[in-house]
Amino acid sequence: MIALNQVVKRYPGGYEALKQVSLEIGKGELVCVTGPSGAGKSTLLKLLAAIERPTSGSVVVNGQNVGALRPRALPYFRRNFGLVLQDQKLLPDRTAFDNVALPLHIQGYDGRDIAARVRAALEKVGLGEREKALPVALSGGEQQRLCIARAIVHRPAIVVADEPTGNLDAQHAVELAALFRTFNQAGVTVVVATHDVQLLDALQPRCVALTGGRIMENAAS
Repeated sequence: MIALNQVVKRYPGGYEALKQVSLEIGKGELVCVTGPSGAGKSTLLKLLAAIERPTSGSVVVNGQNVGALRPRALPYFRRNFGLVLQDQKLLPDRTAFDNVALPLHIQGYDGRDIAARVRAALEKVGLGEREKALPVALSGGEQQRLCIARAIVHRPAIVVADEPTGNLDAQHAVELAALFRTFNQAGVTVVVATHDVQLLDALQPRCVALTGGRIMENAAS
C-alpha cells in the first residue's frame, strides 16, 4: 500500500530532513514512527499525504506516485487519508459539530449522512455531548480529540497521526490507543509518529525508529 524508495527531503538552505529512507507499509498495518525531535517523523508523515514532495526518491501510495501528482488530483488523493497533524487548526467560530462536518461538506456528502457520520465520530472520541461547543470552550485534550474526529469522519483507508497524545492526559491517551486499535482491526492502515512510551505499549505496533533523518530500526514492538 505504501512504499518509500531512497527518499531524500531537502529544504531550502540545504537541510536534509530525510536521507535515503526506504520503507514499506502494508495494507492494514499498524506502524509507529519513533525518534527524537528533529528526527524527520513529521516530514515522513507529510510526504505520505502529499503535503510535502520528496526531493528525490519515490513515495508510492496505493499505486500512485505522490511526487508526480498534479495539484488538481491532490484533493481526491487525500480522501484516502485521515490526518491528525500538529499544525492543523480548528475553526474558532464553528461549533465542534461544524468543525467535524466541514470535510464532508467539501466532499459533497448528503446532509443526513453528514449528521449521522459527525455524531458517530464525536461519540467515538468521547465528545458526543459537546457538539454545540466552540473550540475555545474545549480543553486542550478535547480539542485534540475533536481534530481526530474530523480526521476519521469520512472513514478513511489510512489514518496518519503526528504526536496525537501530546495534549492528552494518561487516561485519554489510553482511550485514544484503543481507538486506533479499533480502526486498525477494521482494516484501516494506521501510521503514528510518537515518542509516547505509554502509547507504544498500548498499541504494540510495528516500530520504525528514525534518527537524523535515517531509519535506524524497523521491527515489531
